[in-house]
Parts: sequence; structure tokens; C-alpha cells
Amino acid sequence: MSEFPTTARVVIIGGGVVGVSSLYHLAKAGWTDCVLLEKNELTAGSTWHAAGNCPSFSTSWAVMNMQRYSLGLYAVLGAEVDYPMNYHVTGSVRLAHGRERMMEFERARSMGNYQGLNLEMMDLNDIKERYPFIETHDLAGGLWDPDDGDIDPAQLTQALAKGARDMGARIERFCPATGISRDGSEWIVHTAKGDIRCEKVVNAAGYYAQRVGEWFKPYGGRTVPMTVMSHQYFLTEEISELADWSRENGRKVPLLRDVDSSYYLRQDKNGLNLGPYERNCKAHWVTPQDPMPEDFSFQLYPDDLERLEWYIEDAMARVPMLGTAGVGRVINGPIPYAPDGLPLLGPMPGVPNAYEACVFTFGITQGGGAGKVLAEWITEGQTEWDMWSVDPRRYTEYADQDYTNQKALETYGHEYAMHFPHHTWPAGRDKKLSPLHSRLRDAGAQFGSYNGWERANWFAKEGDDTSEEATQTWDRNGPWAVRVQEECEAVRDHCGVLAISGFTRLKVAGTGARDFIDGLTASALPPPGRIGLIYFADDRGRIVTEMSVMVHGPDEVGLITAAVAQWHDAEWLQRHAPDGITVTDHTEAAECLLVTGPASRDILAPLTDHDLSAKWLSISATGKVAGRDCTLIRVSFAGELGWEIHCAPQDAPAIWDAVTQAGAKPFGMYALNSLRIEKGYRAWKGDLSTDYTLLQGGLDRFVKLDKPADFPGKAALLNERQQGVAKRFVTMTVEAGDQDAPYMSTVWHNGAVVGETTSGDWGYRIGTSVALGMMRADLAEAGTEVEIDIFGKRCRAVVQPDAPLWDPKNERLRA
Repeated sequence: MSEFPTTARVVIIGGGVVGVSSLYHLAKAGWTDCVLLEKNELTAGSTWHAAGNCPSFSTSWAVMNMQRYSLGLYAVLGAEVDYPMNYHVTGSVRLAHGRERMMEFERARSMGNYQGLNLEMMDLNDIKERYPFIETHDLAGGLWDPDDGDIDPAQLTQALAKGARDMGARIERFCPATGISRDGSEWIVHTAKGDIRCEKVVNAAGYYAQRVGEWFKPYGGRTVPMTVMSHQYFLTEEISELADWSRENGRKVPLLRDVDSSYYLRQDKNGLNLGPYERNCKAHWVTPQDPMPEDFSFQLYPDDLERLEWYIEDAMARVPMLGTAGVGRVINGPIPYAPDGLPLLGPMPGVPNAYEACVFTFGITQGGGAGKVLAEWITEGQTEWDMWSVDPRRYTEYADQDYTNQKALETYGHEYAMHFPHHTWPAGRDKKLSPLHSRLRDAGAQFGSYNGWERANWFAKEGDDTSEEATQTWDRNGPWAVRVQEECEAVRDHCGVLAISGFTRLKVAGTGARDFIDGLTASALPPPGRIGLIYFADDRGRIVTEMSVMVHGPDEVGLITAAVAQWHDAEWLQRHAPDGITVTDHTEAAECLLVTGPASRDILAPLTDHDLSAKWLSISATGKVAGRDCTLIRVSFAGELGWEIHCAPQDAPAIWDAVTQAGAKPFGMYALNSLRIEKGYRAWKGDLSTDYTLLQGGLDRFVKLDKPADFPGKAALLNERQQGVAKRFVTMTVEAGDQDAPYMSTVWHNGAVVGETTSGDWGYRIGTSVALGMMRADLAEAGTEVEIDIFGKRCRAVVQPDAPLWDPKNERLRA
């Protein structure tokens, strides 16, 4: 037995499938001086009792990428590392009870086909042919996933472990980590067997991740947003009818998912495995009366089948042979849930050289891809795919334990729920309220949560249907549509006012702060007294983020960015900042009102002593509106004449009252999205993601390749410009039906896939559906006719000139 390692490049805490996969992928990347610590035996946490299902299905582009990679890896892993694995690729049938579910399936099919997955839509005859034991009389159809199946979680983990060890990585079993400390730029991980000094550390502790996360609080960390849920499934005794069928056909029946009823049903040997996600679900270890034990390795909760009674009866009606066998074994084990049910995978917020690979609800099917992504974060500082949907920094301080518990219960109980574009989930709300909240509510605001801030999505009038049920549709025209149109028309014809609470506000200060930002961005900085958009790229020239910048002097720069980008963008700046440069957050120090429309100058003039004749993109830092101190910035994301009023939060109500009484109409985020898309303005992590370079994103006019500073991505962008840009950003008008193009809808031309949409909405000023997207460069010419797959319908679309659809010369903005 070799001596206990006292140094390593990376220490991974946790020996479930995700932690071991991370070790395997680090070793595969050449980082073999890595150590994994497991308090018990490998798989002792959630991995050992996992059902082991392996779907590729997702409506998240990033998650589908991750799962697709996993299934490809699992198909060859056993042979690659010489370890036997039980991996059954049976295919799966997903059932749809109605139109909306079939539309969701069409969307997933299109995304999957783009990624190389052979998802297929099914009619009732197809379902019966694939799964002869099913009742189909009340179904609308289904989705066939030929790559779905199940794998033995323990064998998978051991195979990854063998591969990691064979490449030189270390695994220390029965070696619990007991804490961490910091020595200069290095971490020291404390264990019962001794300390390990390392460069980087990974929290892959599964349902113990929150406890491990507390160790990092003295170094800038936060409480890990997670709740441990009880997931229960049971295995039947042998079913002779099923055994006979399998023997005659030489295979298992496909995995069945009745997503509208909320369960999966899988053949396990010659019996069935039923796993519901019940609405009346249960969280564990969330009260002082139910504390988390020090060690729950290889343990389960007591059976609680009564909770599943409705689901069992529903499944027996769907597949009657389920009712012919008794229950053989019940598994009721802990599964960690983040508020949205997606894992935490990436840089640990606020902590240098620390990462999270935890809170995996579907760790088996995501484990392979998760290890790949984490290894890229650690070894390269960036990932192949944009992984924002699982990035730990997507949750900021609003995600306290109360919020997390509420959302985990809601998400588990709606595990298979459809995520409609105008639906907002009710749990965990009102975490951040601006001083304007009561005024917005009284004006009829229907709210949405943006980084925890409650903003108005639209304003309802008396008699409008504001029920949650009304929003559960993919269609454009719900009760909100006529109000959104009125709001857009008010901004177009007169004046609107929008409260944009929670803009991220960062101050970069210290000797040479301006030069630091200038050397980090690909863009040119505006002179003092002006505001401008600047873009940041990674080493590959891909889009990291967009910020508005104001240079206050050589040693101070102000930045404004998206609310949800708060921790992401602050971390990007801090990671690159040299000694002496500080990055501080002032988000809660100011409120913002956008007053915009052709009458906005007339409405503001009697209320302010600011100079309203100042040019577009100018800043008026001193003055008052309605007698309250504020800064006026002449910008408008709506694409009309307008000003952002930045003021102290306590002064916002008086300013709101003054501008609304003067005739400005309140409008919401739905209207703003329609207005911005007509202007071709990009949205962060939709149109602006690391799946694209700055040049692909059509941001050429913001990229200054001739600036002296050697900014990140400059060499890659120079090379891309020389070699030719493969894809180009385009604006398209779409002959859409009742729905607009969702994110990542496939674009076709002459029977070939040539691109994808990045956002879509109805343009109320121009009277047509609009899609922004990326397209093969040779087709990104005005007039090119393409088709966009919108929920299974190929809709004609036309590429438009490289200019805004509304006010293409920006004459209204500059008025």
C-alpha cells in the first residue's frame, strides 16, 4: 500500500459517480496528480440506490449535451477500461396526454436531432408496437428515444474509478474529509489520515455538499442552495407475462415514462420498477427534529408507499400487468435537489480555485458529461459548451434555505413539468422587493422573478384572466397578449415607464482601473460623460459577457450588467484583477426607471433640471427629477427616445408617481423583450453565450482588434477573421403560427440544418414574428429564405438586412 498523498493538484471530496467521473476526466486530460476522498466506499451516497436510468431527453440545450456525451461514453467505457458493466440500451417511450406535451416532444426531438440523437415522434400504433402491454386509448402520442436505457450505477462508478487509477489518479476510500484551510494560494484539505495540500478543490459530496460547502464560508463561500428529497421507487416480483415476452424477443421492453402522470416504469430483470415523482413529496433533514446524520452511507429511509398510492393506481391502469405481481423491494433514498432541479457544476461562487460538482438529481445519466465539463473548468478555465444553466453562480444571495426548500418541493413534484414561456412558478417568490413593488402591484403588475427581484412582466386590467392555468400554453396569445400590445404601442406612440430593479452594478477601483478594464475587454471604452457597451471574450474569442461601462476617471470605472449575471460577472472581473484593483457590488444602492417613447422628453422636461438635449449615450450625473437626486443616462433598450433614471431606492416612488401622473404608461418585461428583439438587441445567455464567438455574434463593430491592449481572445479573433467566420448572427422575420420560435429552434435550408435560433418573439411595432439566431455564414445574407422548426412545424423565414427591423437608422433613438 502506497503512502498517503500529502500533495496534489486537485482534491475531489466525494466518491459518487460525479466525483469519480471528474477524477477520470481530469486524468484523461493529463492531470493525473489528483486525489479523490470518499468517507466510506465508492457509491455510498445517492449513487448506490439510484435507479440508473439513462435518458438523453432534455429541453435544456446544455443538459442535453451533457447527457448525450454520457451515453456515448458509457457505450465504450467497459471495453476501454476493461471492466464489465450491465448497460441495457432498451430505448424509451414518453407518453403525451395532450397537445402541449406533444409540442414539447416536437421541440426536444428537433433539438436532439440537431445534436445527432435519433428522437422520433410516435402515434398510438407506434407506442403499442414498441410497448405491447400498454393502454393507449386516452393518449395523444409519444416520443421514442432509442438511446435511453439503464446502467448499473455501482459498476459504472467502479469502471470510471479503474480508468482513473490506471491513468495514475488516486482514490482514498474510508477517508472522510474533515475540513479545509488556506495557506497563501493553496488549499489544505484535512482528513482523518492527514492533510493534503493542493491547488484546487472540488465539492462533489452529493447530499452532504451543503455541509462541505460550509467549510468554504470563511474564504468567500455561501450556503450551498440544496434540499435533500426522499425519492421512492419499488421493484415488483417476477411477472411471468413479462418474462415470457423477454425470452421470446431476446430483450427488455422499453423504459416507459408517463410524464403527465409523473412516473417512470422500467423492466428490472423480469419484474418492473415504478418510480413516481409525487406532488405530495417529502424533504428530509430540513428541521431540527430531523437532523442530517453524520453518516448515512448505504442507508435508506423507511418505506412510505401510501404517498405513492395515486401513482401506483394510475400506472396499473396504464400497464395492467403491473398489478399482477406483488412488491418485491422498496427503495426510499435521499436525492439532492437544487431549486430548479439542475445540478451545481462549475466555479464555486466567491471562492478562488474551488469548484462544485454536486446536487445532481439525475447523476447517473449526467455523470459522464459532468466529469468532462468539470475537468474543462479546472484544466482550461472554460468549457466546450455554454453551461450557464448548471453554473453555481446562477443563484445569488436570495437563494436562502427557505427559498431552496420551497423550490425543491415544487420542482420535485413537477419533475416532468413543461416550462411554458409565459408561466411563472409560484413558490419561493417575493425574495427581493423594490420600493416600487406596491405601486406596480396596484397598477395590475403580474410579476416574474429576475435574480430574486420581482419585476412586472405585464400589467393586467380588471377582468383579465391572471390564473396560473391560463399561462400553461406554448401559444403567444394568452390574456397577456392584448396588454403587451398596448404597452408596446404606448412606447411606440407616446411614452412608457418600466421599473428595472436589480441591475447588477459593479465598481472597479484602484490605480489603473481604467487600463485594467481596457485590457480585459475586446471593445473600446467611451470617454468620461458617455456610456457604451463593451464585450468580454474568453481565450477562444467566445462571448463571456456584455456590460455597460462608464469611465469616471483613470482609477474608477462603473459597470452595469444583467441582474442574473451578478456573481458571474463580478467573478470574471475579480479573477483577472491585479493586486490593487478592487471590484465591489453596489446593486442594492440604486433603483432604475426607464422612461422611453417619443413623448418622453416632453414628459420629463417639467420634472427635471437635467439637460434633455444631451446626445444619445450621454450621462447627466447631477440633477433632479421630481425633486429627487438622480443620474440620467440617455439609453433605451426599447429602441426609442428615452432615459434611464438611476436614483436612490427610497426616491424611486416619488419619481414613479411624477412620470406616471404626467402620462407615462407602465410597461413590463414581456413588452421590453418584444421591443428589444425588433432592434436586434441581444439577450445574455440566449443570444450572447459562449457557444459563439464575438464575431459570430455579429458584434464586429464593438470588437477593436487594432487596439494596443492584448485582451483575452484577441489572437483567436484575429485568426478567425483571417480564416473566415463559420456562422453569423442573423435577424429573421418568420411566418409563424400561434407560437414564436423558442431558444434553439432548428433552422433549415434546402433540406439541410444550417443554424439555430437564439431567441424569438412577436414584434408588435412591425406586426410580425421575429427570430434572432446563428446561421451558416454563406447563407447569412438578406433575402435568404429558410425554414424554422417551431414545435414540429417548418415555418418560412427570411433573413433581414444587418440593421434593426424597427427604426433601422436609429433616428428615433437619436431624436
